[in-house]
Order: sequence, then structure tokens, then C-alpha cells
Amino acid sequence: MNFDGFQKEDFEVFYLEGLDERMAAIQEKIQPKFKEIGESVAEDLSSYVNNEMFLHIAKHARRSVNPPKDTWMALCHNKRGYKKHPHFQVGLFDDHVFIWLAYIYELPNKTDIAQRFLDDMDSIRSNVPSDYVISLDHMKKDAESLESIDLHHSLQRFRDVKKAEFLIGRHVKANDPILEDGEKLIEFIKQTFKTLSPLYKISMR
Repeated sequence: MNFDGFQKEDFEVFYLEGLDERMAAIQEKIQPKFKEIGESVAEDLSSYVNNEMFLHIAKHARRSVNPPKDTWMALCHNKRGYKKHPHFQVGLFDDHVFIWLAYIYELPNKTDIAQRFLDDMDSIRSNVPSDYVISLDHMKKDAESLESIDLHHSLQRFRDVKKAEFLIGRHVKANDPILEDGEKLIEFIKQTFKTLSPLYKISMR
């Protein structure tokens, strides 16, 4: 495995002005690392969720003016696309790495999934450590710990608001030493995905 983690210069990509400049740096510096992560974790993740999982790397193809503020890879059971399905993500903003189980607004059956989680909130609390974080919008950096968030209200919003989302996982600050150790980071990602796998299974019933 050649993955050597994420370094300071990877996060500095997001300080480049202009769509072309930033996209060129993302493609050169970060996307090869996403490929290495995907190849390292896909087999284990497939065994956790009893589904073959395929790697997708964000292309940011719809952008024509504004450069992306973050970038990510996704692992999903669907080979053709991931946005309409529950999926796992690893990605970067300029100040942290995020590791998510993601349910974004394009999910056609998010109302049903949200209700399953509402009916089984104990499974979330019993499987997921309280220091894991939840985001209700993948476009924003903000996330709140499972310990402090109103989980019931968050899931109701995810169910009832068309554009609402639900992402659960971990944030790792850009200056955390684990990010520069590729082997340790891969294990950290695998452990996070393993922890979140029971929730994925609930949503895939």
C-alpha cells in the first residue's frame, strides 16, 4: 500500500483561487489518495455490510464558476452512482477530514429510512460512540456530537424536510498526527465504517 496519509499541502489546495487551479490540484494531489483509500478499505467494508461496495470519486462536474470547498470519495453498493443510495464517504475540507455514513437529499426513499431510524434510535445510540458527530447538511462544515444533538428532532427533520440530510461519523482535524500515518488512518477509517455498518444495514432493509 502506497497511501502515506494527508499532509498540510493537501489541505492548502482549498486556498487556491479559481475553479481550474483548485480542480487541477485536487486531481493531482487528493484523488490518487482517494483511490488508494478506496482500494484499501472496500473489501473490508463489503464484508461488514454484506454487499459489494464500489468506489466513486467526486468529479465536481456541475461546477462552472465556484471552486469546490471540499472534496470526497464514496463507497456504495451501486456501481453506477452513489448519491441516490446510502453510502460511505471520506473527504476533506480545508481544516478537517470527514468520515461519514451519508444519506443526502437525493435519496428517493429517505422518508422511509428516517422512519426506520426513528423507530430504532436505540440501535444508533448503542452502536455509535457518543463522540461521533452528525451533520444535517453535507455542504457545511458544521457537525454536532451524538452526545449533544437532539437525535429525535434531527431525524424528524431528515424525514420531513425535502432538502434535509443525515450524515453520521467522525471528523479529524487537519493537524491530527494520525492523518500523516497512512496505515493508522486506513485502520481508523475501517473501524469507523465497521461501527457504522449496523446503521447501514437498518437503512438497507
